Amino acid sequence: MVVDNAALAQSIEDWFVAEARDLPWRRTRTAWGALVSEFMLQQTQVSTVVDRFEPFMQCFPTPKDMALADIDQVLQLWQGMGYYRRARNLHRAAQYVVDHFDGVVPTSEPQLRELPGVGRYTAGSIASIVGGHRVPIVDGNVTRLLSRLHADDAARDDRQLANRTWLRAEALVDACNNPSRLNEGMMELGAMICRPAKPRCQSCPISEDCSARSKGLQDSIPRPKQTIARTTIHQHSIIIRRRGRLLLEQRGNSGLWAGLWQSPTIDGEEELDSERIIRELDVPVQSLHRHETITRQLTHRIVRIHVYSGCLVPRARVPEQPNRKWVRVSDLSDYALSSAARAALSRGVEAHLKQIGQTSCAQ
Repeated sequence: MVVDNAALAQSIEDWFVAEARDLPWRRTRTAWGALVSEFMLQQTQVSTVVDRFEPFMQCFPTPKDMALADIDQVLQLWQGMGYYRRARNLHRAAQYVVDHFDGVVPTSEPQLRELPGVGRYTAGSIASIVGGHRVPIVDGNVTRLLSRLHADDAARDDRQLANRTWLRAEALVDACNNPSRLNEGMMELGAMICRPAKPRCQSCPISEDCSARSKGLQDSIPRPKQTIARTTIHQHSIIIRRRGRLLLEQRGNSGLWAGLWQSPTIDGEEELDSERIIRELDVPVQSLHRHETITRQLTHRIVRIHVYSGCLVPRARVPEQPNRKWVRVSDLSDYALSSAARAALSRGVEAHLKQIGQTSCAQ
């Protein structure tokens, strides 16, 4: 099937003008707002970002506001969106903008790609949608749309498919009237109409040109990625309470949930028994009580969080460390915790409060 790129681009642009969703980052176009929304939207549902975008922008209305903020403040506001490395990269990107671009986010693709955490897609998105530059973008939605348009049945993670998709996107943006509308329109069309399952072909403005639809292959293109076995890690989360306060510690600056707060935790490749946990725990506890296991399935691994409560050794002194604090339950919202750590604390505290009336661990 011969593709008329100019006609296709115009159809997508017209459709987007008529059907675009009202999203907060679309109401006022700024490069900073676009950068924030793009970081938020990576691997997070649009509905979640809709609720979080405006409060986040109120706290950090400019790159300078974020650059001057402590990373803990950024992580705290990021809670609930996961993949906290994005928040760290956004913080570093804001600092880079202040240091190298006088606090103004650039709109040229080469300059945008200098920013930490900004790759070809994010740079192209901001450059085209905000700056109006003729640069292509390719994300999962665009890959699916253009794969079906050309009946390209390669697997989604095929590197050659990625190369072909970038070339097809570039041909469309070269032929379009408005690169901002075209690029955002392709993403919107992929998200709302050309969906992964049950595509709404009857509502698609380019269905007559779709090779996959003409061949009845729209439900099977593109082929799924190869399944990668997830590794399982075990975390042993110990709820320690003293005079109405909970002991929190901050994770290191790298690895899973880097920089976030949690109850004292021992990580391992296997589930550990209580005696070993007590030996490895850098807190003087004399006994542990097992409560439950919380499971979190991440992209590349499964995390099993075994929740315990621990009794401190009487009159023992807990070693002071910069990354360790006694915190009131009412003040937990002031600390950046992953949803898993928050769930472990919540369930552990509830179980512990029921337990202390039956044991000598009433501290």
